[in-house]
Amino acid sequence: MDFPAVLRARRLIAIVRGSDPDASFRTVMTLAESGVPLIEVSLSGADALGVLRRARAELGADAWLGAGTVLTAEDARAAADAGANLIVTPGLGAGVDEAVRRGLPVLGGVLTPTDVIAAQATGVTALKVFPASAMGGPAYLKALRGPFPRTPFVPVGGVDAAAAEAYLALGAVAVGVGSPLIGDAADGGDLDALRARAAEFVKVTS
Repeated sequence: MDFPAVLRARRLIAIVRGSDPDASFRTVMTLAESGVPLIEVSLSGADALGVLRRARAELGADAWLGAGTVLTAEDARAAADAGANLIVTPGLGAGVDEAVRRGLPVLGGVLTPTDVIAAQATGVTALKVFPASAMGGPAYLKALRGPFPRTPFVPVGGVDAAAAEAYLALGAVAVGVGSPLIGDAADGGDLDALRARAAEFVKVTS
């Protein structure tokens, strides 16, 4: 399936940002083995490009493996060269433009109605509402969907299992989940605990 179809069907993007590249790689692999099909490796993590390369080699060409915190055109180019086939940004800018130019699916960061209108003009695939929790959580998504009822929103930021369920009930196409899912796994923490959290989020978003 193409990215929009997978996003709507699976409704969960895991966000990996770690201080330990080996632990981050193990986290990506554990998530994939736990049935999380959309995984983003944030470029703000340690050796993120190396993690992307290793994960792509293990997961194969068809897996959805994203690069997050893409800010610049060079970020987008480096992420694509490392094997990312999805680009995720915290806001609009050169990183979005370069990824769209390359024909890559883009989850572009927005916060305000003005951002939404600007993002739709760039050709992004879906809109990452970030930081969602700081703006009021599910209540903010509900307000935002008033003027934009058909826009594919993906809330990110402080999304625990209860919030994920609420966002999806309000019409989000998916949720992006970082620390409430990853915990300390990408810093060398317990992978069994990660598997348990992954099972909970997969159940909520299925």
